[in-house]
Amino acid sequence: MNLPLWCLLITALLPFWLAFWGSAVRRREFGQIDNHHPRQQYARIEGKGARLWAAQQNAWEALALFTAAIVAATTVGGGGWLVDVACIVFVLARIGHGLCYALDLSTLRSAIFVVGFLAVLGLFAIALF
Repeated sequence: MNLPLWCLLITALLPFWLAFWGSAVRRREFGQIDNHHPRQQYARIEGKGARLWAAQQNAWEALALFTAAIVAATTVGGGGWLVDVACIVFVLARIGHGLCYALDLSTLRSAIFVVGFLAVLGLFAIALF
C-alpha cells in the first residue's frame, strides 16, 4: 500500500479514535453509556465530551473530501512526492484538529483546519495541473 492509501486509512480511523475517547468521557460524565439511545445522551453532554462529539462529526466530514482528493490525485498520476507531502500534512492536521477540539484550543484548531483544507486543495491542484 502506498503512502496516500496509508494516510487515507489513518484518516478513516480517526473518527473511531475520537468516538472511543468521547465514549470514555461520556461514561465519566453520566456514569454509564446509554447504548439504547446514544445520540440523545450525546445531545446532553457538555464540555470535553461535546467537543469530542463535534470533532468526530468533523472528522467524518473531512474524510469524504480527503477521499475524493486522494482518488483525484492518484487517478491522474504524477505529483510524486508532492502528493505524499500533502497527504502527510493533511493527516497531521487532522490529528492536531481533534486534539485541539478536545483541549478547547479553538483558535489553533481553526488554523490547523485551514492547513488541512489547503493540503486537500493541493491534492486537487496536483490532479488538475
